[in-house]
Amino acid sequence: MDLRTFLMLLHLCEGIGNANELRVAAFLRIYQRLPTKNELTQVLKLTPAKSHKLIAQLECAELVEQLRANLQVSQVVTILDEDYPLKLRESFRPPTVLFYQGKLALLKKPCLAIVGARQADAYALEALTKLLKPVLAKEIVTISGLAKGVDALCHQLTLAANQSTIGVIGTGLDSAYPRQNRNLQAKVAKAGLLLSEYPLGAQPLRHHFPERNRIIAGLCDSILVVEARHHSGSLITANLALQNNRNVLAVPGEITNDISCGCNELIAAGAKLVSKPDDILAEFANQLI
Repeated sequence: MDLRTFLMLLHLCEGIGNANELRVAAFLRIYQRLPTKNELTQVLKLTPAKSHKLIAQLECAELVEQLRANLQVSQVVTILDEDYPLKLRESFRPPTVLFYQGKLALLKKPCLAIVGARQADAYALEALTKLLKPVLAKEIVTISGLAKGVDALCHQLTLAANQSTIGVIGTGLDSAYPRQNRNLQAKVAKAGLLLSEYPLGAQPLRHHFPERNRIIAGLCDSILVVEARHHSGSLITANLALQNNRNVLAVPGEITNDISCGCNELIAAGAKLVSKPDDILAEFANQLI
């Protein structure tokens, strides 16, 4: 078994977790060989009982079949691969395995993440319509999470401009959440790139979405927040992006509208206020030369 396949199988094991996967990936990268059972136990700091359970999973034929099923409908990039995106590799807790459909090369282009409220109103549509057209004309790739509201607007406006967009989802590639975005998700996969660290059959569990958000924050060069409530997931994503030394931008909103208070708070804390396309383009000046 090659190192890459071993890492993918480990990723499919129950209860392994990203931190443990990264420890094993580091072992594989340093020693360029598979660990022995004892070494795997030591690297993961497992009790004998947990070690026995993990080894049994790795040796199970069903796990190999599960991987084969995933490879039939998607491609895979691992943190051991040369084409694993550099920005993500250097980010906070990078995923060791990503399943994808579409054009992985898009991740080498300048990328703008766009996040915001699921209950986005007409102001979000108006703001994004105004801001994105000149940005997309420069072939800056947009990234979002294929949720309702601002996420969907980001993908829709990008596709309508015949430009490239990346969707990062919190389910397997065979699922769409929300279901109403299934057609949009298919369009993103066909015209752009669809990514998930979750295998086929993975459901939209609550904890999947903060994990998805860290990937969005790691893939982008800059992140734009459009309408966000206080303590919203969009603000968490923006803070993760800041930890990764990404540029954080925000569209200001009415002080009487709760859906804008998060953006106004970001601006007060030092995020760049965006009121025109050039405010975004300035962040990509060195990449667009």
